[in-house]
Amino acid sequence: MTKPDPIPARLAALKSMSVTQLKAEWQTIFATAAPNNSRAFLETRLAYRIQELTYGGPDRETRRMLDLLADEVGGTLTRKSQIADPRNPVVGTRLIREWNGVEHTITVLRDGFEWQGRPYKSLSAIARAITGTRWNGYRFFGLRERKRGND
Repeated sequence: MTKPDPIPARLAALKSMSVTQLKAEWQTIFATAAPNNSRAFLETRLAYRIQELTYGGPDRETRRMLDLLADEVGGTLTRKSQIADPRNPVVGTRLIREWNGVEHTITVLRDGFEWQGRPYKSLSAIARAITGTRWNGYRFFGLRERKRGND
């Protein structure tokens, strides 16, 4: 038989604690003096930390992405290319496309793509190098369907 999860009860108890009790709980959990912030801040931060310690926090990649997004919102992001395009396949994926009887293999990198040992910022640049004409890179490599008009 499974034991009931004590965390919801512990979180509910935060609501009934005084500010002094919340600060004591903060000292216990964080091993530092509580900041002189509002009651709502103390409750929210304590609730998050209790859950984080019990269930685990975000992984390194998620924290990195959140930091980048916060920098972008705050106006401190120096390179927009640091945030990967969500349309791109997972890093390490190999895209294979045949053009005029020649098979071309592209590797997805963290900050772009690689084709014939050279880095490229976009699939469109690779498609243009292969065909000599402008292409939507996602369409050329079959990652996006062609938009159809209203039938």
